[in-house]
Amino acid sequence: MSALAGRCRPRTLRGRLSLVALTTATLVMVVLTVVFNAIVRHHLQQQADDELRTRASAVAATIDTRHQPVRVLETPHDAALDTNVWIYAGTRLLEHPASAAADGTITRAATHLAAHLTEHGDRRCDEVTAGDRIRLCAEPVAGVRPGARPTAAVATAATVVTAINLAPYRASADTLLIASLAFDATVLACTYVLTRLAVGRALRPVRTMTEQATRWSVVASQERFGTGDRPAELSRLGASLDELLDRIRAVLRHEQQLTRELSHELRNPLARITAELDWWQARPRSTDETRATHTSIAEAAASMRTICETVLDDARAGAHTVPGTTDVIAVLRRFTDQHKHSPREKAKVTVAETTVTDMTVAKTTGAKVSGVDITLDGPNTVMAGVPAALLERIVAPLIDNALRYARSRVALQVAPGPDGIRVTVVDDGPGVPATFTAQLFQPGRRAVPADGHTGAGLGLPLARRLARSAGGEVTHDADHTAGARFVVHLPAG
Repeated sequence: MSALAGRCRPRTLRGRLSLVALTTATLVMVVLTVVFNAIVRHHLQQQADDELRTRASAVAATIDTRHQPVRVLETPHDAALDTNVWIYAGTRLLEHPASAAADGTITRAATHLAAHLTEHGDRRCDEVTAGDRIRLCAEPVAGVRPGARPTAAVATAATVVTAINLAPYRASADTLLIASLAFDATVLACTYVLTRLAVGRALRPVRTMTEQATRWSVVASQERFGTGDRPAELSRLGASLDELLDRIRAVLRHEQQLTRELSHELRNPLARITAELDWWQARPRSTDETRATHTSIAEAAASMRTICETVLDDARAGAHTVPGTTDVIAVLRRFTDQHKHSPREKAKVTVAETTVTDMTVAKTTGAKVSGVDITLDGPNTVMAGVPAALLERIVAPLIDNALRYARSRVALQVAPGPDGIRVTVVDDGPGVPATFTAQLFQPGRRAVPADGHTGAGLGLPLARRLARSAGGEVTHDADHTAGARFVVHLPAG
C-alpha cells in the first residue's frame, strides 16, 4: 500500500504543491457544501411549517368553539381551504380531506398529532411516507368555556391538522445540492490548474538559476547571481548558489594548482632519469657505470615517490603541521652531490661525440651547459623540526631556480637562530626585478616568461606553502643586489 502511494505521489515540486492546494480546497469545499445544504434544507422545512401554520390559522377562523358541540362553519369557496386539512374536537374527527381515507396512513398520523396536542398541550409536526414524504402539523383552536367571561382562560376546544407534500421542497434541495457539487468541481478544477500555473511561473526563475549554476560550475565561470531584483527567497537562493559556485571554483583551482605543482616537481626527477638513460645509451658502458646509472635512476624514482607523498599530504585538509626532525646539512649535501655527479657534469668531461647528448640533457633539465659551482656552508649538525622529504621539497625549487639563473656560483648557507634555523640560497644571477617582487610568490607568475628558461612559476609558491604548513616561512631579500637571495625559516628540531 505504501509502495503504491509512493508511486502515485507527484515527483515534482509543482505537482506536490498543486496536490496540497487541491486537497485543502477539497476539504474546505466539502465542509462549506455540507453546511450550506444543511442550512438550505432547514430553511425549506421552516417554510413548509410556516405554510402549514398559516393554513391552520385560516381554517381555525371557520370553526365555532363558543358553543358545544364544536361546529365547522361552511363558507363559500372553501374547497381550496379544506384541502389536506383534518379538524378534531378533542380526539373526535369532524372533517377530513376527501382524498384521504378515514383509516388511511395520513389520517392516522393526523389523529395521533391531535391526541398528543389535546393531552399534552404542545404543538408538534411529523412526517409520514405515503408515496411521497408528507409533513403534518397540529394547531390548537382555543374556545371560551360556557358561562365564563371573555377574559377568562381559554381551553383547547378543537385541533386543526394540516398536511403538505414535501416533494417540491426536496426537489429544490436536491437541485441546490447538485448545483453546489457542480460548483465545487468547477472551483477545484480551477484551483488545481491555477495552482500549477502559478507554481510553475514562480519556480521558473529557480529552474533558470539552476541551469545557469550548472553551466557556470562546469566552465568555472566568474559570473554570479548577486542580489538582483528578485524576491527575498530567490535572493537567498542566489546567495547560496554563489557561495557554492565559489567553493566549486576554489576546489577546481586547488586541484589545478596541485596538478601543476606535481608536474613541476616531478619534472626534474623525470629529466634526470631521461638524462641518465641518454647518457648510458650514447656508447657502451662498463659494469660500474651501468650500476651507477641504475642507482641514479632508482634514486630519481624514489624522489618522485617522495614528492608525490609530500605534496599530496600537504594538500589534505588539516595538514598544517608536520612532526619530525631532519639534519639540514645532510639534506643539502645530497643536493650538492647530485649536482656535482649529474649526467650534465659527466657529459662535460666526455669526448666530443657525446656533445649531442649533453645538449639533450641541457634542454631537458633547463640547466646551462657552462659549469656552476655550488657550495654549502654551516655547522656540521643543524636539526630542523620537519621531515627530510618536506625539507627537500621546500629547498629544491629555490636551488633549482638558483642553478637555472646563476652565472657561476650558488651558495647554500645554514645557520641556527633563536627562533629556529635559517637556510639561505644565494646566486650571482640577474636577480629579481624590483617591479616583480610583489608577484614573486604568486602561482603561475614569471618575471620574464620569454627568457629562454623552462619553468611554470610554481616552485616558489609551493616552497612557501610547504614551509608555512610546517610553521616556517620563505622570504626574498629585496636588499640583496648581486643576484638573488632567498631565506628559508624553519622551526628547530
